[in-house]
Amino acid sequence: MAGRVTAVSSNGTYAFSKPNRPSITLLAGLGVEGDVHAGETIRHQFRMTYEPDLPNLRQVHLMHEELFDELALRGYAVAAGGLGENITTRDVDLLGLPTGTLLRLGAEAVVEVTGLRNPCAKINDFRQGLLGEMFAIDPESGDFTFRSGVMAVVRHGGPVRPSDAVEVELPPAPHRPLERV
Repeated sequence: MAGRVTAVSSNGTYAFSKPNRPSITLLAGLGVEGDVHAGETIRHQFRMTYEPDLPNLRQVHLMHEELFDELALRGYAVAAGGLGENITTRDVDLLGLPTGTLLRLGAEAVVEVTGLRNPCAKINDFRQGLLGEMFAIDPESGDFTFRSGVMAVVRHGGPVRPSDAVEVELPPAPHRPLERV
């Protein structure tokens, strides 16, 4: 499985969307340099109030650009960084990866996938009705999953730019499916 980075985004202040950048720098064990969510402990604004000492398993948010294509067909205009992701990808089945997958981004950076992003109710403030599009329901089992990207921690730092390759390294079997983090 190979893909590419299509956009990189960061924001030094808490805001729903993140502006696109020509490049970002990932810092091992911390996240995106200068991003408000970087840190060893949880930086999610709401979760910090009741779990401030939890390890930060949400250092980097990755989202598949194909979701934006699907949303456009349903009348929602969403661009890279609009849903708060740091790295937008194409041709990588992010939601199908198991926990612990390593993603090599460009020449140096490596992140480890920790789980699914739990979609925030603020998504409806961004685009009314969009929150409902962030869930997929299996018609046979009735199970649902989140569609709003994956979270990761930085294992090896380095720069990441649009058009960088994304290489996927699956963990040893048995694979654990992604859960919400």
